Amino acid sequence: MSDASVVVPRRAMVLAAGFGQRLRPITDTLPKPLVRVAGTPIIDSVLDRLAAVGVEEAVVNLHHLGHLIEAHLERRERPRVVFSRETEILETGGGIRRALPLLGPEPFYAINGKIIWLNGKTDALVRLAQAWDPARMDALLLLQPTVTAVGYDGIGDFQLDQEGGVRRRKEWEVAPFLYSGIQIVHPRLFVGAPEGHFSLNLLWDRAIEAGRLHGLRHDGEWYHVSTPGQLAEVEQRFGRGNDAYGP
Repeated sequence: MSDASVVVPRRAMVLAAGFGQRLRPITDTLPKPLVRVAGTPIIDSVLDRLAAVGVEEAVVNLHHLGHLIEAHLERRERPRVVFSRETEILETGGGIRRALPLLGPEPFYAINGKIIWLNGKTDALVRLAQAWDPARMDALLLLQPTVTAVGYDGIGDFQLDQEGGVRRRKEWEVAPFLYSGIQIVHPRLFVGAPEGHFSLNLLWDRAIEAGRLHGLRHDGEWYHVSTPGQLAEVEQRFGRGNDAYGP
């Protein structure tokens, strides 16, 4: 459970509308958030973590095989689940923008519904809430060190300074941090955002210029599951004693 002195967002957005193309053929008939790791659908692990810190309501967006996700979650009580159905893929930015009326005026968690992470000594969601400063931030990203990201072979996304400020990796750089798929967002980040489909990167770049995008280093484990091979690797690691619900 969360520390009683920490103000944890009451609502969350769980992004679950994507096609999961790199995980085909599995995702031809099963949406990626319902793929099981260590016997548990990934989206259940995400929602269980939100419930554990006191989140009361989660908005889940749906598109690809969304009826399967809806049927799986429709009876869930903690957190309560509200669905945002998309007739076309709106991407990360467009999906959240469409759901803003359901999320309310306060800061909220936004989490990719198909990621797997393990906490360090303190729950990662609690650490984000502890570090959140609405006076300085429009979004606070949980950043994963690339060198410890299981299954990741990219060149990173961000540089992180000592005060938590972030900047983009320059074209010639290898950056030490990647975006984990977990953040706290204030709705004001979306003021002036376009309609339709667009990436959150558009709004993050604007926030970087204004000095209002910040990052927090994740101190636990994080798993990149985009291909059947990576899924098998993660299953093997959990099979050696790790647990999707563990610390």
